Amino acid sequence: MATTPNSLPSAFDAQHPPAADIVDKCVHCGFCLPVCPTYLLWGQEMDSPRGRIYLVKLAGEGAAEINSKWVSHFDSCLGCMACMTACPSGVDYGKLIEATRAQIERNFTRPSGEKRHRHFLFETFTRPDRLDRLRAPLLAYQKSGLQALARGLGLVRLLPKKWRTMEALLPRLTPQEAVLEVTPAVGTKRRRVGLLLGCVQRVFFSQVNAATARVLAREGCEVVAPQTQACCGALLVHAGEEAAAIDLAKKTMDAFEQANVETIVTNAAGCGSNVKEYGHLLRDDPQYAERAQRFAAKCRDISEVLTELEPRSKRHPLKLRVAFHDSCHLQHAQGVHSQPRALLSSIPGLELEEIAESAICCGSAGIYNLVQPDAARSLGDRKAELVSQLGADVVATGNPGCMLQLQSALSRRHLKTPVVHSIQLLDASLRAQSFDSFR
Repeated sequence: MATTPNSLPSAFDAQHPPAADIVDKCVHCGFCLPVCPTYLLWGQEMDSPRGRIYLVKLAGEGAAEINSKWVSHFDSCLGCMACMTACPSGVDYGKLIEATRAQIERNFTRPSGEKRHRHFLFETFTRPDRLDRLRAPLLAYQKSGLQALARGLGLVRLLPKKWRTMEALLPRLTPQEAVLEVTPAVGTKRRRVGLLLGCVQRVFFSQVNAATARVLAREGCEVVAPQTQACCGALLVHAGEEAAAIDLAKKTMDAFEQANVETIVTNAAGCGSNVKEYGHLLRDDPQYAERAQRFAAKCRDISEVLTELEPRSKRHPLKLRVAFHDSCHLQHAQGVHSQPRALLSSIPGLELEEIAESAICCGSAGIYNLVQPDAARSLGDRKAELVSQLGADVVATGNPGCMLQLQSALSRRHLKTPVVHSIQLLDASLRAQSFDSFR
């Protein structure tokens, strides 16, 4: 363990402990409190950003140890980064919480049941091949009517809570849509871009990737989707599994460097925020550090790329009232706010509605809704209530986790409002599709 200036042993090891300069930047002004989801739920200081920063300071000074009570306050954090948007002092809470969680995973022994559950999540949701093998039994569960029967008779309530939570988040499975290794540009090629396919997105929301490739191609981009690409490591790095995340980051970089693209396009906010931070994640690796900086500089959300390009394809009308939900890792972590709204507003006939409390997380937050289901459910219900007041035909967002969380929360209110990715609406407009395609 490291030592502190007052000679007390720090609770953190020497491998990138939470940076003292970030901790010291916090002046405890409280601007973060109104936007912190857990503070809104519980009103507890230690479950607010400034409270957690204080706990980090205590541990770094040797005045607190990494025990179950201390860890619980960081496990309850969604990592939504809303506090960073609100902070007048520019505290980089994102780097602080990720460094703290990495310390937790190295220096704290979780209960065996929790450890197994987290291991299952990481070994499944970061492996598209394993997720793909789950499709057939899950599809049979839905198409056979067994899911409707189990839910209708309340049989799902007999499942252990962890499995009950996953069942509630299961999306309605549709036929998979393939994305070619190379999708040629329509007309004169303007740019050669790479497409990050994701893991959950690739298997359960393949229609989002297909729509992304089609729209980019129609707007003059040659789209390269390396089939060798691995998980980008977002779920792992956000949960403190640093070593595994670094390994996946290297594999992702290797796949795209061979593709020779100008821009790497992301359409999942959590993945996008992660790849943009590869330079920080791989800062110690002599073979990858500089390459990671260059790679990260190429990464752009789909809404950023399309708003930079002069529209080429005709937008056909979509007579829809659309409630737009800001994904936290898009608006807070990446600072992308106006671009998706601009894309949606470019569609004739589309009426864009803002959801109140747009800065507040819906409760998805990577694996948060699977490891902290009660808090996540409360936040999802809060968001669903706000959506229900708008009378929207559809909800649009920019992250698969948000899509799962919002659809589940709306279903609990017996609302059949579909939740889609923003790019699906633009794709429908370019293809002159009707609203029925989203039902």
